[in-house]
Amino acid sequence: MPGIHRAAVSVLGALALSAAIAASAAAPDAPAAAAPVVDLPPAVLDRYTGYYRLSETAVITITRAGSQLSAQLTGQPAAEIYPENPASFIYKIVAARIDFVPDPPMEITSLVLHQRGVDHIAQRIDEAEAQRIAAAVATRLQDQSPAPGSEQAVRLLLAGIALGKPNYDQMGPELASATQAQLPQLQSGLKALGAVQSVVFQGVGNQGWDLYLVRHEHGTSQVRILLGANGIINGALITAGP
Repeated sequence: MPGIHRAAVSVLGALALSAAIAASAAAPDAPAAAAPVVDLPPAVLDRYTGYYRLSETAVITITRAGSQLSAQLTGQPAAEIYPENPASFIYKIVAARIDFVPDPPMEITSLVLHQRGVDHIAQRIDEAEAQRIAAAVATRLQDQSPAPGSEQAVRLLLAGIALGKPNYDQMGPELASATQAQLPQLQSGLKALGAVQSVVFQGVGNQGWDLYLVRHEHGTSQVRILLGANGIINGALITAGP
């Protein structure tokens, strides 16, 4: 899943950290503009530390070192985040922001990651659940086997986009929204590549996404796809070339 630390050529995104929402041939994410940063006491910062589930295979871990918070997504390096106000933190390496959500007022129950105009909600989980997700991802990485149904999902996704009629019912809401926004560019790109001739599994990426090499009539593409346990496509990344 491509990341908040780097953008991709063409993305259908469910996870902004790992699949930055970008139009075809978009430029890489630019660093966030300089913004005032406030000082917060350790007691306030400690309210935010912990684990937040972004998907079935991805957790954002918030840690504190002194007066500095960092956010780390499964399979990616940690990145420092800086408070604009007591509940809103910005990245300086990319244009993105995390808002922590209190409910009740003194308890942080979730966070919202904002990137490229899309909001990604991550519910707070305990350490045991975070470890369970990490272990499941580690098992997938060790096995290097495709998730059941992922090849068929790739074929149906590409066919739907090529026809201009993706099956949005088979997508998570964030992916469906990104697909609708990017459909003209994606359809044009797939039309130029031509009909799909083969779909070959290449392996499992660091965040549990399946990687496929797709050979078309006039070229190749790579597709990274993330299926939920219910078979819904929660994330997809399509790039041209091997």
